[in-house]
Amino acid sequence: MPEPLTPERFRADLAEFLYLRPDEVDLDESPLDAGLDSLRIVTLLERWQAAGAEVSFVDLAERTSFAQWWQLLAGRQGGAAHAGS
Repeated sequence: MPEPLTPERFRADLAEFLYLRPDEVDLDESPLDAGLDSLRIVTLLERWQAAGAEVSFVDLAERTSFAQWWQLLAGRQGGAAHAGS
């Protein structure tokens, strides 16, 4: 089973797809402005769903920043919400 989704893993996953270091990910940035396309978003989504986050592509698409993505993901991990960003 994959590791649970934590703020650190969330940042690391984003950094991997944005070709950045985790500390370079701006959580206030828009995913589309940052350079994520729909294929990369789906790939991230599948990774996070495998970690237990119960979210859909539409859920992510309705949010306009990585910080909003994290709030959603943290709240939908089978009741095991994680705080932070």
